[in-house]
Amino acid sequence: MRFNPPIPEDEITPAASAEPQIPTLLEVMGGPWGMAESSLPPLVFVIAFTANSRDVTAAAKIAVAVGIVLTIVRLVRRESPRQSLTGLAGVLIAAFFAARTGRAENYFVPGFFINAGYLSAMLISILARWPAIGVITGQFDGTGMAFRDDPVRMRLMVRVTLLWAAMFGIRLAVQLPMYFAHAVVALGVARTLMGYPLIGLVTWLTYRWVRLAPASPEPTPEDA
Repeated sequence: MRFNPPIPEDEITPAASAEPQIPTLLEVMGGPWGMAESSLPPLVFVIAFTANSRDVTAAAKIAVAVGIVLTIVRLVRRESPRQSLTGLAGVLIAAFFAARTGRAENYFVPGFFINAGYLSAMLISILARWPAIGVITGQFDGTGMAFRDDPVRMRLMVRVTLLWAAMFGIRLAVQLPMYFAHAVVALGVARTLMGYPLIGLVTWLTYRWVRLAPASPEPTPEDA
């Protein structure tokens, strides 16, 4: 039988079961660069539209140009371009909607459909007893669908999924009245504030709740 000598105390590393480190809100939002990629194109669109005699086509072109520059910068920095390319695709679609119709507020229409789709998906997953956030986190932490057999964990995942549903619902509730009122500047401000800052806050809360939530106690022989 092999004998393993004791490890000196000063060489003992923290156990894997130690309390997880919660990332900062800025880290969750992708840092300053991630926030810029999400916020700059719609903000620039509104500024260009307002400053350029309310020319929708010109504002759309400028927003697309900004999206392209941000993507190129990420490529030059040799960082993953996935986020930039996804954002650029969104900018292209939004700019097309606005330029094709000649209505600046239509720049924000694709976002309404995206939020409505996510809101519906979250609510349907809860009604089906497969809360979306539970399914997603199960794939990331390797626990799979084990949360469905844990009543405490299941309730937590339902609450967190409701949190995400509320975020998408609040976006629609705030921004749709602005759209119908043709309040382009207000829409741009709301879109910026309710973009990465809001989704970063919800992501941070989700991470904190899910990672720090206590597991259900193991059943005792008396409970069996």
